[in-house]
Amino acid sequence: MDWLLLASIPLIILGFVLKLNPFLVVTFVGIYAGLVSGFDFFKVISDMGKSFVDNRYIAIIWLILPLLAILEHKGLKEQAKNLISKIKVASTGKILMCYFVLRQISAALGLLSLGGHAQMVRPLIAPMAEAAAKLKFKNLSHEDSQKIKAYSSGTDNVAVFFGEDIFIAVHSILFIKAFYESNGIIVEPLHLSIWAIPSGILALIIHCFRLYLLDRKLEKKYKGLGDDKS
Repeated sequence: MDWLLLASIPLIILGFVLKLNPFLVVTFVGIYAGLVSGFDFFKVISDMGKSFVDNRYIAIIWLILPLLAILEHKGLKEQAKNLISKIKVASTGKILMCYFVLRQISAALGLLSLGGHAQMVRPLIAPMAEAAAKLKFKNLSHEDSQKIKAYSSGTDNVAVFFGEDIFIAVHSILFIKAFYESNGIIVEPLHLSIWAIPSGILALIIHCFRLYLLDRKLEKKYKGLGDDKS
């Protein structure tokens, strides 16, 4: 039974690899996991529907997308690039380091919605990081431009992943507590949050070092080509 339940993980991975509809993949795997766990089919469907209704407030975040679309149409990215052009010491790595710190601190305080790919990275952070590179290296390649965008998204992911566990009431902490209790291990949420702090600090140091290396690689590459304007 345990092996059948664990098969849910490779099934989800397989669905994503095959580029199937994520919603359908998660739904069908959820039904599969409920059935192999011994639950009645109608109870599984009922519990999934109840969970969706109870957590429907999460969908409120999608309401901000039309607003972001309007702001982008009115020149939000251009304004972000203009702001960076006025900061002479700005670099791709430094901008992403600053965002990492702000994102991790806000996540540690439980303010997860203050950042994110849709509302912050795509319209603001990535254009600013890219603009900083283009100001220094006028012939920035498409490959490096895409790499900067990837680093921007990765910065948000790492910061929130290792920052949110510091907040005592976040869902991941409650999930860990519930998992341990189901196996007879009693752990206080406060202890889990405290022990998440060293991981968050290490994530900050390691990722900022990676961003420092990104700056160095870009400078070394384009300085050799004579494209460094500084």
